[in-house]
Amino acid sequence: MAARSSFHHVVAVLLLPRKVGDLLKVAQAIVTAMTGDPSFPAPVPPLPTVTGLITKLAQAEQATATRTKGTVPARNAARLALVQALGALKAYVQTVADGAQPEDAATLIASAGMTSKKAPARTKPAFAARAGQTSGSVKLAVKSAGPRAFYEWQYSVDGGKTWVDAAPSVQARTTVSGLPVGSTVQFRFRAIVKGGPEDWSQPLGALVK
Repeated sequence: MAARSSFHHVVAVLLLPRKVGDLLKVAQAIVTAMTGDPSFPAPVPPLPTVTGLITKLAQAEQATATRTKGTVPARNAARLALVQALGALKAYVQTVADGAQPEDAATLIASAGMTSKKAPARTKPAFAARAGQTSGSVKLAVKSAGPRAFYEWQYSVDGGKTWVDAAPSVQARTTVSGLPVGSTVQFRFRAIVKGGPEDWSQPLGALVK
């Protein structure tokens, strides 16, 4: 279907320097910023783990000054481990920010010692299907056609050759149950508005679990 709605999304950004010394400063600043912050009650990975990786990288960097064989690969491995941990920490911060009000997301990210940016406008499908809470059920959601509209739903288990009516709804969402588990079922809907019924939507397929 062509109808879509867009929204802005604030994303956390890690600006990690290439130089090890600068990387250590950035990593330590993030740990310091998040320590004790109630907005981040359970960081993943835990902050002590990240601190341990910071210490390990600092020691490995110092060891390279001896020019002993193997110290540079060890330093590089320690750097990679810290960068990966910081990436996981950024994902955790993003999860927290996504659960906040949109206007608070950038502030939350900044409080973690990270920067943020607005991602390009993303689109929200006008017709979506996902697994329901019980086996053999699928939740359907569509873009609202207005406060006085109601919706008719149909599904097909034979690739669209025949369609079965599901219960209509006054809300722009419904759950269809009793579907064959493990099969791909097609769904379609149409809104009934003041001027009469709209056309049936294009079919949307979903795997029933």
